[in-house]
Amino acid sequence: MLSRFIRPPSTRFQGSKGKIISWIWQNIRYLRFETVLDAFGGTGIFAFWAKLHDKSVIYNDVFRWNYYIGVALIENNGIKLTDSDIDFVLTKHPHIEYENFIQKTFENIYYLDEENAWLDMVIANIRELKDFYKRAIALSALFQSCLIKRPYNLFHRANLYMRLADVKRSFGNKTTWDRPFPYYFRKFVGEYNECVFSNGKICKAINFDVFDIPDEEEYDLVYIDPPYYSAVRGPTDYYLYYHFLEGLCIYLEQGPDAWDRLIDYKRKPKPLRHGTELERKVLPWMREQTIRKAFEKVFEKFQDSILVVSYNSEGIPSEEEIIEMLESYKNNVIVKRLRYQYVLRPTKVDELLFIAV
Repeated sequence: MLSRFIRPPSTRFQGSKGKIISWIWQNIRYLRFETVLDAFGGTGIFAFWAKLHDKSVIYNDVFRWNYYIGVALIENNGIKLTDSDIDFVLTKHPHIEYENFIQKTFENIYYLDEENAWLDMVIANIRELKDFYKRAIALSALFQSCLIKRPYNLFHRANLYMRLADVKRSFGNKTTWDRPFPYYFRKFVGEYNECVFSNGKICKAINFDVFDIPDEEEYDLVYIDPPYYSAVRGPTDYYLYYHFLEGLCIYLEQGPDAWDRLIDYKRKPKPLRHGTELERKVLPWMREQTIRKAFEKVFEKFQDSILVVSYNSEGIPSEEEIIEMLESYKNNVIVKRLRYQYVLRPTKVDELLFIAV
């Protein structure tokens, strides 16, 4: 077990369990399991922790940008970005034809004009990397660089003005926002490189809607950390919050025209349109009238595995409803709780961990 030597990369992803992962693991370490499915992988904290503890891990996430993080952290057993790779990504090359899609489409929305041009260049350069795992590390570092330079670390508002305004600030860090992209890219590549290792087990990243994960694999334990629907604040709209990062993946894989066709130009943040295939996959977790059925379907699908569910006390369905659902399939359901203060939230909530065996 390597956990004392390797730490997962820092992240500003909404809902990340990075700060409580040791508490989660402390509560499940007595369970007997060797194979793990992280069904809603996000930035890969749980899957990475399981890999560190010598488990065979399948990381899954419906978002393409999260999938690349899973590839870089979980599936990748030995490939790192070299200094020459980094220099290549950060340099403009005469033999590469560069688009200006981000620069012309997202002007004055998220980043400065020269920063948008830099993003256009870097996406084209990453596309030229021949090794799939090197591309995954480069993209993962780029995603974290994009997040750290955003107010709230989100893309739900066209609010570049918040970064540029000369006012006294009660949150955020203008110095952080204004540091150049190459600085952060190198920083995060370093963090991801340090996390590359093999535990000698089969570890893989996949990119499915949770309901479409192939059934031929069997998992001793399934970890479930779905988007929360808060009874106080409503749904967690990852589709809106991180549309720009998903767009970067479309840009790299399919070109600017593919991203352009999916943008809702009537809305100021220029998010991905409503009604896309991706949104249809995440909608059950964003609607009060469908989220209970979504939980039931997931519990039914993986009923033959140990189920570990991360949740919190503000969520819909309620704690009592989750217990009742789990008890339909499992004989023993234990609830662990941790009082936790989330960033930018005035009140504390109980972080819940359901363990169903």
